[in-house]
Amino acid sequence: MSDIIQLLPDSVANQIAAGEVVQRPASAVKELLENAIDAGADKIQLIVKDAGKALIQVIDNGCGMSITDARMCFERHATSKVRKAEDLFSIRTMGFRGEAMASIAAIAQVELKTKRYEDEVGTLIEIEGATFVKQEPVGTANGTSICIKNLFFNTPARRNFLKSNPAEMRHIIDEFQRVALAKPHIAFSLHHDGVEVYRLPSASMKQRIVHLFGNNYNERLIPVEEETTIINLKGFIGKPEFAKKTRGEQFFFVNDRFIKDAYLNHAVNKAYQELLPDDNFPLYVLFIEIDPANIDVNVHPTKTEIKYLDEKSIYAIIHSAVKRSLGRFNISPTIDFDQETGFSNMISQMAPEDIVPPSINFNPNFNPFSSDKNAERPSYSGGGSVRQSMPQSKNWGSLYEITNQDVPEQTTLEIEPEHKDREFEPLQKQFMQLHNRYIVSQIKSGMMIIDQQTAHERILYERFLLHLDDRKGASQQSLFPQTVTLSPNDYELAKSLLEDIKSLGFEVREFGKNTLVIEGIPVDLGSSNINETQLFEHLIEGFKNSQQELKLDKRDALARSMAKNSAIKGGTVLGQQEMNTLIEELFACKTPNFSISGKPVIQTITLGEIAQKFDK
Repeated sequence: MSDIIQLLPDSVANQIAAGEVVQRPASAVKELLENAIDAGADKIQLIVKDAGKALIQVIDNGCGMSITDARMCFERHATSKVRKAEDLFSIRTMGFRGEAMASIAAIAQVELKTKRYEDEVGTLIEIEGATFVKQEPVGTANGTSICIKNLFFNTPARRNFLKSNPAEMRHIIDEFQRVALAKPHIAFSLHHDGVEVYRLPSASMKQRIVHLFGNNYNERLIPVEEETTIINLKGFIGKPEFAKKTRGEQFFFVNDRFIKDAYLNHAVNKAYQELLPDDNFPLYVLFIEIDPANIDVNVHPTKTEIKYLDEKSIYAIIHSAVKRSLGRFNISPTIDFDQETGFSNMISQMAPEDIVPPSINFNPNFNPFSSDKNAERPSYSGGGSVRQSMPQSKNWGSLYEITNQDVPEQTTLEIEPEHKDREFEPLQKQFMQLHNRYIVSQIKSGMMIIDQQTAHERILYERFLLHLDDRKGASQQSLFPQTVTLSPNDYELAKSLLEDIKSLGFEVREFGKNTLVIEGIPVDLGSSNINETQLFEHLIEGFKNSQQELKLDKRDALARSMAKNSAIKGGTVLGQQEMNTLIEELFACKTPNFSISGKPVIQTITLGEIAQKFDK
């Protein structure tokens, strides 16, 4: 039998490696940006076209490369950051594996222009599918410019697995944000299809967060800082009231390298345990400075996973530091026994002559058992200026009397033949609202209780799904159109959902950079006072949560988010007609018994269960 094991050709090996390193355009963006940082650049430009499928270009003003280095950088495992095995445990640079450029060159058309400050001319190199096409001198600016064109041009199967342009662009923005947060002293810019998405000047960490996520984040941030012998921790966390239902704005950096770590994430969430519900996630941007000898970053080709020598101590430090910051900035409730500022401020604002001790006026001849209605009752005078007589209770015993009133004749609800098998159909159209949260009605077997919020969510969910299918959602024009400015990531998401959002009944159009104009809202939302901007923001946030947690398809996630954000809430007072309409629409649903989250909408209490309550 002949030998069957053989070495793979370099072209095949490079494409296999590319499958680990370059999974989508955002992966190439990450590698190029990190190389620019390692080159010592203080200004980096990122230009993408067609969400990175047609073009990814990174321009930096770093140290540049010599002719030999420019050629060598495309070889596998060629790197300037590691010389020997021991160097893996003292890594301070972003890259070190020497695989990125070789992997990218194997699956794209690459053009490299680079020039060192001491050189008179630069170097141009062109590569297609790991094959060198051209190398020649060129006039270019100091630094490096790399163009990646037609990513996956020679692996069409991989290209077919890419998502839509808005989806891929959101991944690119995610990677850009992570790199930009790690290096606030570097100026970054991002352009997509000729439109400027970001222009970030060199700034402090807080300013960089505000520039990335919006000016309203300036009031949301709480600083965190802790220095120990194990790690140094610094960064910012978000105030609890601004927590979201998605994990998007949570960033951990170890030695300025973005990482994903569920264990450390739990340390932060635990510090918020008494301040947030379980389904809300706080903002945090935290930087851990640690001795490279105590960590191993060579775990995964994407370098987003790290192993720690003392993970439990790091967990405890992060948890206590975050909790201390929440308490220090009066987020967690604290008591100062030395001074009660509320009373001291109130007293300091009053003049001494305004303070009058309270007095009690009473009639010594007052008889509480006297039948004389004109008898003077005692009164309390606070500050000598207010005199208030105590009201007389009349017929208080009648509150506990059971009146025998004639019960009006009940009108039965005619049930259509196809609905006769529904055991929850009420016997009458008279409903009672319990604590403004539940609707109670009599049924044949006893009593029916309906959760009004989950019932309305089910009604709207099925209605919005229908609108998304038939594209006939009616719109109610707004008297004053509202503008909503989103983060670049959310804006790309909204653009990808625009047609479906219009199907729900929204009238929305693009209006400048990261801004949309809302000119109408769905008629299904009623005529109540609705904040269109807030509703739209919650719609996008809810959509991200549904897709992230439940892995739903786009339309189902959109209908679910819309229903949750526009349904009536517990505590809303409903009239008799509103309750009648709600119940009728609920029983007209395909699945009236369960909410969109799978919880029961209707509960019944039988006559037997009620009788048991009175057994002695």
